[in-house]
Amino acid sequence: MNDLIDTTEMYLRTIYELEEEGVVPLRARIAERLQQSGPTVSQTVARMERDGLVVVADDRHLQLTDHGRELAIAVMRKHRLAERLLVDVIGLEWEHVHNEACRWEHVMSEAVERKLVKLLDHPTTSPYGNPIPGLDKLGDGEPAPPAEADLVRLDEFARTGGGRVEIRRIAEHVQLDESLMTELKSVGIVPGGTVTVGKANGGTIEVTGGDTTAQVASSALHAVLAQAR
Repeated sequence: MNDLIDTTEMYLRTIYELEEEGVVPLRARIAERLQQSGPTVSQTVARMERDGLVVVADDRHLQLTDHGRELAIAVMRKHRLAERLLVDVIGLEWEHVHNEACRWEHVMSEAVERKLVKLLDHPTTSPYGNPIPGLDKLGDGEPAPPAEADLVRLDEFARTGGGRVEIRRIAEHVQLDESLMTELKSVGIVPGGTVTVGKANGGTIEVTGGDTTAQVASSALHAVLAQAR
């Protein structure tokens, strides 16, 4: 796999994850997520536009073409299946899984994906609670979309007074920060975990899980979706 293909796939996955999080896909957002310069991002996006993968709209946001979306879904599917393998079979520590899967997503064949789906007993979400897209392309059916209307972001929940919640999803971009993921796990912020969210206090929010209480950055908790209990 050459670097050009790897870069294209990273950009496609980043656009897809921005859409998934409800963030307008702009070149500036890609530069932030991938820690690349503005000119580098502009050059790569221009090449992807020539290749028929994206369209730059009049308001400058990026739109995936049908072909671009198909490829983006495939990359994200490989990424999240790799995450499941790394956690469920290999036993890699939770905080390291995302960064390792970022490498695996570029080299996994569709044949391996099909084997993984069977080996992993037909998973529908990643270890971070995010839905695995495009499983129908592997002949495994498509998981029902999550009930997004019932989910709240933890920072917004804190601003309304806080309370007890069950963690459902952790967004892709915070998974890059292994020390933050370790902190979240230590206080019980993992899918299926139940925590108590205190009121917002400046730039941090008090979170209690079990016997552990920590002040967690509001910006990090914005990336965590949960269901009120």
